[in-house]
Amino acid sequence: MRDQFSRFTILGAGLVLALSISVSNLRAESTPPGQQGQACGAPSPIDDGWEISSPDSVGMDGAQLCTTAARLEQQATAVHSVVVIRHGKLVFEQYFPGYDQPWGQTDGQYEFTATTKHDMRSATKSVTSLLVGIAIDRKLIAGVDEPVLKFFPDTIAVRQPGWDAITLRHLLTMSSGIKWDEALAWTDPKNDGPHLVTELDPLKYVLSRPVAAPPDKLWTYNGGGTELLGNIIEQVSKKSLEAFAREALFQPLGIADFEWKAYKNGKIAAAAGLRLRPRDAAKIGQLVLNRGQWHGQQVVSADWIAQSIAPRFQAVGYFGGTLFYGYQWWMGRSLAGGKEIKWVGAFGWGGQRIFIVPELDLVMMATAAQYGQPKEGLAAIDILSNIVIPSVRDAH
Repeated sequence: MRDQFSRFTILGAGLVLALSISVSNLRAESTPPGQQGQACGAPSPIDDGWEISSPDSVGMDGAQLCTTAARLEQQATAVHSVVVIRHGKLVFEQYFPGYDQPWGQTDGQYEFTATTKHDMRSATKSVTSLLVGIAIDRKLIAGVDEPVLKFFPDTIAVRQPGWDAITLRHLLTMSSGIKWDEALAWTDPKNDGPHLVTELDPLKYVLSRPVAAPPDKLWTYNGGGTELLGNIIEQVSKKSLEAFAREALFQPLGIADFEWKAYKNGKIAAAAGLRLRPRDAAKIGQLVLNRGQWHGQQVVSADWIAQSIAPRFQAVGYFGGTLFYGYQWWMGRSLAGGKEIKWVGAFGWGGQRIFIVPELDLVMMATAAQYGQPKEGLAAIDILSNIVIPSVRDAH
């Protein structure tokens, strides 16, 4: 925070203090539009289930957190929000206006606040994984070793050799071995991702893909497998994915304002279609941090959380191969103060990130519009590693 004071003038024996204060400079330099009049990063009370506290009360350096906006400005990023939770309390949030490409809306400049929903993109996959776990907890699905084709008996005509060996676990870990490539340009006809949008029957398209390797041998990023998982949830629950998510996950978390978008073909996008308020997305992180509990209620079993965030594959080709992958969750680490700090993450295209740091009892959520940028997503990990984690002043 920068304060500007006029010089002191001493006249005779009396001291006359002439102060010229710029109100805008009394606020933290990093306070974005919409939060003026508040302490830097002070969360707004909006009755959404979060207990609000100050950073200092949970062992964090509030002044250091307040350098977030300045660091983002130096890097010319397109970050829209940063939300920080510690010890289950919301202690810091900032929102920044900017360009966005929201699903189903016009591309352009938008204002973002605590009540603005934002695309989660592929962070949706991690939520779909939680829903699979809930379905297993409820015995709607026997377990992760159920064969995928059990749920698609009418696809004999399009099945390729090798599909009989693929289970739900292989879809969850993206190790099914089916031939799939989402790393190409969206306009490249060899990119499988756009087919989920354009095919009249995207599930049939996924099930018709050839098997390039035996299951468990090759990790390949694959949103098509997540779409199959979403459809399986619909089958066993006899509800739409949105309705099941609302009843089984969002209502217990107090998440009422959400959208789950569908592709142009009408199929709900289990891999990418969720829109949430950042504070509500942070609840997903807190749920995982609490081993499936929210305010004392076991929403998803602790066993499923443990299975989901156990490293199972090296995510080769993503961020230099330094990340691991579980059941639709990423695992990585940050270097802070000369120490490696492990975290779990939900990642979405454009820089959507939910970070869970178990050893520090910490959650950070960020949204952005870094779609297709060379440094997509790096702003969030920079803030986590160089501001949020170092701001922790105690290890408990």
